[in-house]
Amino acid sequence: MSDTQVVKDKLVHDFNEVVTDTELLLKSMASAGGEKTQALRASVEQNLNIAKERLRQLQDSTLDRTRAAANATDQYVHARPWQSIGIAAAIAALFGFLAGMLLNRR
Repeated sequence: MSDTQVVKDKLVHDFNEVVTDTELLLKSMASAGGEKTQALRASVEQNLNIAKERLRQLQDSTLDRTRAAANATDQYVHARPWQSIGIAAAIAALFGFLAGMLLNRR
């Protein structure tokens, strides 16, 4: 499992905990007050902060990987400009062919 997938799974788990704690907090506020409500509120805030931090980590990881991919692409294009033009032309031709096929079907 990749690091991004692990962080994503943890993030989903943390948000589910926040939702569950929020539901408990709302039920508790309706039926009881005082110390129990404060404890639940603190738990919700803690889980929300954990979830925000995991989301920030996932965003940072995704941004780092995107930058690495962009740098690698930039280096490849500068090292092999004619191959890059050929690849771009082939992709454009493929999309044009597929678009033409779809438009002719109607």
